[in-house]
Amino acid sequence: MGDFKEIYIQELNKTFGKKKAVCDFNLTIKSGEFVTLLGPSGSGKSTVLNCIAGLIPITSGKIYIDDECIDDGINSVPAEKRNFGMVFQNYALFPHLNVFDNVAFGLKIRKVNKELITKKVKDVLDLVHLSEHIYEFPGQISGGEQQRVALARCIVIEPRLMLLDEPLSNLDAKLRIEMRYELKALHKRLGITTIYVTHDQQEALALSDRIVVMAEGKIQQVGTPEEIYSTPESLFVASFMGFRNIWPVQINSFRSDNEVSLRIGQLEILAKLQDKYKKSPLRAKGGNIPIFAAVRPEDIQIGDGPVNQIDVRVEVVEYLGQVKQIWATAYEETFIELSTINPLNAKPGEVIRIWIPPEKILVFSEEES
Repeated sequence: MGDFKEIYIQELNKTFGKKKAVCDFNLTIKSGEFVTLLGPSGSGKSTVLNCIAGLIPITSGKIYIDDECIDDGINSVPAEKRNFGMVFQNYALFPHLNVFDNVAFGLKIRKVNKELITKKVKDVLDLVHLSEHIYEFPGQISGGEQQRVALARCIVIEPRLMLLDEPLSNLDAKLRIEMRYELKALHKRLGITTIYVTHDQQEALALSDRIVVMAEGKIQQVGTPEEIYSTPESLFVASFMGFRNIWPVQINSFRSDNEVSLRIGQLEILAKLQDKYKKSPLRAKGGNIPIFAAVRPEDIQIGDGPVNQIDVRVEVVEYLGQVKQIWATAYEETFIELSTINPLNAKPGEVIRIWIPPEKILVFSEEES
């Protein structure tokens, strides 16, 4: 089983008893891609990863490497023969083996000769900047260094696919950022096809060629980081990707094919309709189904604006260094969260003016949530 052009996952389903963990999962991954499965706990992302790895049996569906079916729920290529590398959340290092022997373990299982093992291990430890720790034990090195050992153990076997299951979640914030850079640099240098699992949106945006957003075992959206961030296709994806202001709205009128007047309680705002609404399916449905507007806190501006001006009462202010997080209310009924670097020294109880650019407001029907 050598190099490949693509991995194709067709109608993958996995159930545990009566619980459906993965439902009708379809995805094609090109050779050399870095694809992230992103979603909250229980969304099925780690289950998909373990099915691909061959660590758990699939209930139905098929997994292909090019034209070869490696798993159809009945016939399955054993995990150890797939030549996939796996990095686990807890690193899974052997505490009684030093760094060299931990990294060399997979090569010894494959009966590689000692001279080649020594060369490969030293080369990969140099690649992950761990050469000076070669004879230390896991308990003697930091969490970030242990994570690099786990990566080195995966890379040294020259896997055709690398599977990473929340590998940075046990690290502190500074180390996570450093390891994100290391992972990005390693992928660029080695070009190993990678499937990465995380619940962290920033990790997914920073690392991925494509992101697969999951919820309740189903794919919600697949796209580039820019597409997932800027043009979420459903209310769930929007809320998961940082659109924390989500308001039930009523449609007042359509100003044009791509602009709509909305009512939020006593507020009236203008919004730009997404491309999918430019033929105005909401015109027919707007009176029959719930409609929501979504806005990111950082897209709300402080001060006077050309449209969508709102006077709000400040309720809570959080100082976060460069950024201030402000929670406010309009007409004592609509909560608005904004994030600003504006030096305004707003205090709870004060009234400030904000405005929202119409193009920053996304509109969703409940059918898509």
